[in-house]
Amino acid sequence: MAKTDAIGEAIARLRKDGIEWLRFEQSDLHGTSRSKLVPIDAVEGYARKGLNFYGGVIALDTASHVIAGTGLHEEIDYRDTLLFPDFATVVRVPWMANTAKVICDLHHLDGRPVGGAPRGVFKGLLEEAASLGFDVMMGQEFEFYLLDGTTKAPLFEGLHIFNTLRNNYVDAVQDLLENLQKLGIELITHNCEYASSQFEINYRAAVGVAAADRSFTFKNAVKELMHRAGYLATFMSKPFAGGAGSGCHVHMSLLDRKSGKNAFLDAKDPDGLSAVARSFIAGLVKHARAMMPLIGPTPNCYHRLKPHTFAPSNVSWGIEDRTALVRVKATRDQGTHIEMRGASAVSNPYLSASAVLAAGLAGVKAKEKLGPATNANGPSEENAKLEKLPKNLEAALDGLESDKAMRTLLGEDFLKLFTVVKRYELGRFRGHVTDWERNEYLEVH
Repeated sequence: MAKTDAIGEAIARLRKDGIEWLRFEQSDLHGTSRSKLVPIDAVEGYARKGLNFYGGVIALDTASHVIAGTGLHEEIDYRDTLLFPDFATVVRVPWMANTAKVICDLHHLDGRPVGGAPRGVFKGLLEEAASLGFDVMMGQEFEFYLLDGTTKAPLFEGLHIFNTLRNNYVDAVQDLLENLQKLGIELITHNCEYASSQFEINYRAAVGVAAADRSFTFKNAVKELMHRAGYLATFMSKPFAGGAGSGCHVHMSLLDRKSGKNAFLDAKDPDGLSAVARSFIAGLVKHARAMMPLIGPTPNCYHRLKPHTFAPSNVSWGIEDRTALVRVKATRDQGTHIEMRGASAVSNPYLSASAVLAAGLAGVKAKEKLGPATNANGPSEENAKLEKLPKNLEAALDGLESDKAMRTLLGEDFLKLFTVVKRYELGRFRGHVTDWERNEYLEVH
């Protein structure tokens, strides 16, 4: 029997579907799609041999500065890397004629995967979970603001969570929802959020890398579609000092690879939680500081983490506690899972997922013991005895760099790349003179 040619079959399907252009895309360090558009006649050659792509793209800061010391610029003579498409991710781009997109993995010219690539980091952790006997079920909820494309001002003021009029305040919102569905993102709810002109669109969880791919596609589609409609969609954590922050809630559970059943469930336990679940949660608590730079990757993220804002401010876990870092959805059925509430909406989906999975697996591997729920005597945010989350990105990076278990699971190539880029960004941030400083000091002094 002839060996199946998966690449040939994938390209034949594209041609049959009338696709004339294929967007080869991958995630940079910040979760932004970086891509090349390829005509269909050139796709097969690139799919087999790789599409030349400057790998240093994943080692740029948020302003796309080339940063020394990451391992992907001057150290390798600024050479190309190669994109290889994962044809399981192919989907038609509904707002572009005869165009599809495919998510790619990044490799060096000698065939080695690029160690710092965000999708590769998450895939490596999925392999670690598999070696322990688990698959990973995950969903991510992102909040965002929809602003006027010219003025950058909110479309409406006031606090209007779930307000029906504002749920679909402009026609572009309904167009967005329909296009997301066409992209294969299975929507489950949509509504305006707590703050003025803030929204949340939720979609079904998935197993494995497909879950993070879905979030990557979702975020970039929201940005692209709203731009085309004349608006600015921003996932910035805290765009307005007086407004609510935009978070990313990471929902995750482990599935037994043999049975397919939820490994977090134990019907005999008082809370319905298995020993695996308790060790996973204990890992999130123990390694919370190390998670923070990945789930809160910009200085702005730390404005969001305050009490009485539906965002966590300390290292905590609780059953159904919306003020805790780890909210446990102890449903006593196959839906049992954790909700990690500390991530910012600006976080890279692959990296927020990696942070949670790495910390949880570290707990499982060490068979960590979970202490009592921190909301036993009231909301976790009211417990003054609990350790506070890092107050800024500098402290968060220190926590990551000093955590041996997280370093091992995330990989040194990634740690080097990520910390060098983030320290460089912080240097630029600390060197900036703000409007507040001028307004406060210019005249009085």
